[in-house]
Amino acid sequence: MKFRKIINLVTLLAILPALSGCWYLLAGGAGAYGGYKMKEKGYTLQNPITKEKSSQTSK
Repeated sequence: MKFRKIINLVTLLAILPALSGCWYLLAGGAGAYGGYKMKEKGYTLQNPITKEKSSQTSK
């Protein structure tokens, strides 16, 4: 029983560093998706964040 706990702990410690990079990819993907959706709605990333004005000419 003790041997099995040690094997599980070693396995967890070996896998944990490999998964840490996945969190960076997930956060980057979520940020990119959020920026894409904001751009669709007319927002731009400026200081401060503003919404683009529609360029319609009246005749």
